[in-house]
Order: sequence, then structure tokens, then C-alpha cells
Amino acid sequence: MSGAIAARLWWLLRWLGHQSVSILDGGLDAWLADGREVESGLPTWGRAEFTAAPPRNHWVVGSGELVELMDSGALLLDARSDDRFRGILEPLDPVAGHIPNARNLPFSSLIGPNKTLLPAQQLNERFNSLLDGREGEEVIAMCGSGVTACHLLLAMNVAGLGDGRLYAGSWSQWIRDGNREIVTGLG
Repeated sequence: MSGAIAARLWWLLRWLGHQSVSILDGGLDAWLADGREVESGLPTWGRAEFTAAPPRNHWVVGSGELVELMDSGALLLDARSDDRFRGILEPLDPVAGHIPNARNLPFSSLIGPNKTLLPAQQLNERFNSLLDGREGEEVIAMCGSGVTACHLLLAMNVAGLGDGRLYAGSWSQWIRDGNREIVTGLG
């Protein structure tokens, strides 16, 4: 497991104003590998209520504003694999490639061999090698459909770089408009 779905839930809960969201880094496998206890049976939970705050819409970027933001200096990081980014392989969408001027940072490259996030310092170094002096809020994360992009945003947060923004429609939305430019290869 990569933790991508957990990262998406982490992002969604925070987007809706939840103040205390955590992730079990590495999931149940890491928990067990660390020698921690588990219980069988169904737990008993008390009733709780969560009232969502107005969504933090400034965390979300639409296709219309994406190019403007990039023209103003924002960095678009694509969380898809290198093969998908370069247009060599596209198993899900009908068109392969990437958005012009995007940079590739596969979300899987932020996970260590033990299937947990890399240490915060390593994440910070990895992101800063791409940021070229930009602040975290100048980063927009994307992927194929907006799920693994949240993994980049989680890793940025763990690295102490802030929250960044999400291009929620990501590649699947970008390619719906045949007038939008598509790049293949490393260009």
C-alpha cells in the first residue's frame, strides 16, 4: 500500500476544516512491524459530531486559473510515474503526456523501502531541489485524477513546507479540452 488514499482523506478532512487529522504512516503493516498491539473484535465508539467549515477553496486550483498561476511563477508538480509523465505509458486516460512546464515528482519516490514516508529532512531536500526558492503556497500538485497529488501535499506538509494547492481535476480534466497543449518526453 502507498498511503495515497489515506493522504487524500487527510487532505479532504483538512479542506473541510477538521483541526486534528493524522495518518498512520506505513499503515497496519508498519504498526505490526513496530511490534505494536492489535485487538480483535468490534470497538465501541461514542457518538461524535463534525460540522464542516466552509471549504478552503483557495487550496483548490481549477483548469482556468492553472495556466495563469504558472505564468505568475507557481510550480506545478505532477505526482504520476515518470513513464506516465513522459507519455510512454498511459493506462487510465485516453491521452498520454503532461502539462507544459510541469515538473515530475512521482509520489512513490517519497516513500521509503519500509513503505513509510521518507524522513522530514529528506522530503524537505527533495522538494527544495524543485522549488527554486518558491514558498509552499506557490506549489500546485496534480496527478491523474487528484488522489496521489494529495500524497505530495502531505509530504510537503511533513517536510515543513506548508500546504500547497491541489489541481483536483488533474490530468483527466486537462485533456478533456482538445485546445490545451500536451507535452511528451521530458520537455
